[in-house]
Amino acid sequence: MTDDPITTDVLVIGSGIAGLAAALAAAREGDDVTLATKATRPEGSSSWWAQGGIAVSRDTPEEFKEDIMAASDGTADPDAVDVLVENANGAVEDVLLDTLDIDFDHNGSDHDFTREAAHSEDRILHVDASTGKHIHVPFLNYIDDHDSVEILDDTAALELIRHEGRVHGAMLESDGAVDPYFAGSVVLATGGIGDLYPRTTNPDNTTGDGIGMAALAGADVEGMEYVQFHPTACVREGGERDGDVAFLVSEAVRGEGGLLRNGKGERFMPDYHADAELAPRDVVARAVKAEREATGEVTLDVSPLNFVEEFPDLADNCEEYGIDWTEGIPVAPAEHFLCGGISVDDRGRTTLDRLYAVGECSRTGVHGANRLASTSLLEGLVWGLRAGEDAAGAEPEPIEAPELLERDPDLPDRFARDKFQRLTRVMDENVGVERDPADLQRAMAVLRRLKGEVDAYVRTRTSRSLYELRHASVTALLIARHAAENEESVGTHNLVDASEEPPESTAD
Repeated sequence: MTDDPITTDVLVIGSGIAGLAAALAAAREGDDVTLATKATRPEGSSSWWAQGGIAVSRDTPEEFKEDIMAASDGTADPDAVDVLVENANGAVEDVLLDTLDIDFDHNGSDHDFTREAAHSEDRILHVDASTGKHIHVPFLNYIDDHDSVEILDDTAALELIRHEGRVHGAMLESDGAVDPYFAGSVVLATGGIGDLYPRTTNPDNTTGDGIGMAALAGADVEGMEYVQFHPTACVREGGERDGDVAFLVSEAVRGEGGLLRNGKGERFMPDYHADAELAPRDVVARAVKAEREATGEVTLDVSPLNFVEEFPDLADNCEEYGIDWTEGIPVAPAEHFLCGGISVDDRGRTTLDRLYAVGECSRTGVHGANRLASTSLLEGLVWGLRAGEDAAGAEPEPIEAPELLERDPDLPDRFARDKFQRLTRVMDENVGVERDPADLQRAMAVLRRLKGEVDAYVRTRTSRSLYELRHASVTALLIARHAAENEESVGTHNLVDASEEPPESTAD
């Protein structure tokens, strides 16, 4: 470790849209910002992978709010939703249009607003079906060029530095070296939990770092049982990677007329929900799971639309993975988004002083038990801007940093990987699209033992993979525990009795 303390006004951990927005807002306030990210390329951020688009209020914020509340099954925080819808247009115009000049798709002279599941009107700005990367890359480049922002890539946060309820910085690891970084404020923007499940739409290295670090530091965490599974992840067929996610098929495809069919070729969604393919994600995900189990497969029929012209990027993906889209795209549910996370207020403030959380690792209350499509980029942008502005102006106060020991022999190369496989197997089998109370108890027992093992190793060893495993085990245990404590099936938290016979296909 270095002798002289490393300081910055604001330390942002994570480089998705929420982290970039926080860095931008703090820099606009005149603060020096350090942005640390595990990513080494844009694809390492979940924001890059976002397909559908970013929703805005347009001229109907009340209708937007109603759709968010309905999708959440009435569980979203109305005050938080007000913050989102009232700031949506302004945040998008300020950052994405005026600052970054994002070239969203147009329909003549106006933007080509589209609609996705559970939206009552066309309000989603998009760039083909690859909106995330068209926002994220220019945003990252803009921040990288900013005089007041330093980006540290391939850098992992291992632990928060805290004392008497205040966070003073974080221990950062890069290329094997670990140093304390002290900051006036710390903003966690670490993204999701994809690595906790074997099938996910998230990029690699989404290990729940921010949630794990915050929970271990004593911050409140809420709603962890609400894990959203996207219903239409294209899955590979055959070979060693059979069942793995190839790519995400945007909800916009169903918004434009794509139909879900089971292994018998039957359209089934009208039998599950009045809105059919445009029902809330949790409903569609459970329906797809049931039909796959009952009939062997589910495909997305894109023949009702001009697929190549309307979704050229997805058509290219099909060609890359050898999928004949004219025969239907094979799909399955995959872990997509955590609706719970670190408890924050309308400025992203956590229950620890000078610690903020934004984006997917946070729990703003906007999503409740189920997230409305194309609101994740918007939430990250709105709360990132508000948190970054609020975080500015605090002076860093270096204190004694925790000593991370490295005194025992290195663990085997496969140690962390093997433990991760054990963790993901438990989560997949017991804490997935549907949960059985008895299975949740079994999952907690296994995860408690795993966390205990990892904690013992962390006391005498320091490595990125070991700390990622620690964060993942803490986060997984929180998900299982919150799921076991919630006896009400709502939104993405769906309880079933495993002793009952599985449902038969409801399609005619």
